[in-house]
Amino acid sequence: GKWHLGVNCKTRHDHCHHPLNHGFDYFYGVPFTLVNECQDTDDPELAKSLQETYWFYTQMIILAVFTLVIGKLANLFPVKWKIIVCLAICGLLHFISWYSSYGFTKYWNCILMRNHDITEQPMNLQKTMSNMLKEAITFIERNKHRPFLLFVSLLHVHTPLITTEKFQGRSRHGLYGDNVEEMDWMVGRLLDVVDKEDLKNTTLIYFASDHGGFLEAHRGNSQLGGWNGIYKGGKGMGGWEGGIRVPGIFRWPGVLPAGTVIDEPTSLMDIYPTVVQLAGGTVPQDRVLDGHTLLPLLRGTEQRSRHEFLFHYCGVSLHAVRWHQKDSGTIWKAHYATPVFQPEGSGACFKRGICPCFGDGVAHHDPPLLFNLSQDPSEANPLSADTEPSFDTVMRRIRRAVEEHGRTLTPVPQQLSPYNNIWKPWLQPCCGTFPLCWCHEENNKA
Repeated sequence: GKWHLGVNCKTRHDHCHHPLNHGFDYFYGVPFTLVNECQDTDDPELAKSLQETYWFYTQMIILAVFTLVIGKLANLFPVKWKIIVCLAICGLLHFISWYSSYGFTKYWNCILMRNHDITEQPMNLQKTMSNMLKEAITFIERNKHRPFLLFVSLLHVHTPLITTEKFQGRSRHGLYGDNVEEMDWMVGRLLDVVDKEDLKNTTLIYFASDHGGFLEAHRGNSQLGGWNGIYKGGKGMGGWEGGIRVPGIFRWPGVLPAGTVIDEPTSLMDIYPTVVQLAGGTVPQDRVLDGHTLLPLLRGTEQRSRHEFLFHYCGVSLHAVRWHQKDSGTIWKAHYATPVFQPEGSGACFKRGICPCFGDGVAHHDPPLLFNLSQDPSEANPLSADTEPSFDTVMRRIRRAVEEHGRTLTPVPQQLSPYNNIWKPWLQPCCGTFPLCWCHEENNKA
């Protein structure tokens, strides 16, 4: 499925970020993310605000060149043709540099791979979904006689909401509902295979999402990115509950008690130590791991999550901290930074397309915004020293936890910077002779 961690570091063929270089034995899927440009039916999505900025500068350069040419021809002011030509060339290079990044997104980013080979560029999204399901099913059948780990990262329910004709119009909730129903059917097919191969009682299945609904995703009056209920905010908003609070559903008959509901904060980072424990291994001892095994909580031998603190980032910026107070069970959350909603009070960043992690689109809070999630899960009423007697005590404890957490981190590059979002031809995966990167899965020929 969707890997979304990229492929290359320094050259087109080093594949340093590829799944096969990070512990996986087999890969079939999308190395990047899924964007509207992959389908060509919705508005451009990738770095929408950045594209608008680049286009504005391009227009300014074009206007400057025309002004100088008219002024030169009309003898309004003296200027050398060499200067005009140089400015025109600079403008052309500026346009090519950003348009190659965003104008050809479908060809550069919408890629399907099997192991290290590109099988389709650009991919046919209508066929990609069924192909991924077939790959997952055959993987189970191929490995049914030995232990296996299958990670399926579906392209549902993610814009541009690719839904096959069979499921279009099935839901009362529009295209998003149709997409959810198709995803539900796909998960059901995988469960059927597990049951058919008599693996039901020996297989732990974990179904979850990586974030809440994408509130900014709209087509007209239709909401394309889901709904987050009573929770504030959504995808890409750092610490608001609507962007990070998602359900997890587990199935392991005979091992996990059926029908159990666990209302404790956990993390997708817990998958790693959980899988290691299931496989009979030990996690590395030379580093601080942010995840904890979920098995004691799932089996009922522990009643409380092992996470006392959870740190919620947007890019490399710490936006919020959650404290699960052990002695009282109260869950506090402090926001150090929050996105500036546009329009104000809208609950999302509609004008930008997605909320930024830093810069003028983020508000910083000193003192931080503090909420008692046990009583105020909607994060509607920020607390203060005047309204909450424990305010200073809670903030001191959270501040100390942030300092301790910071000492375990190694600085990393800002992956969301403009430079790191610009297309780099020397890193571009290509199934043909660059830049003629076109091939189809049926014949796999450039």
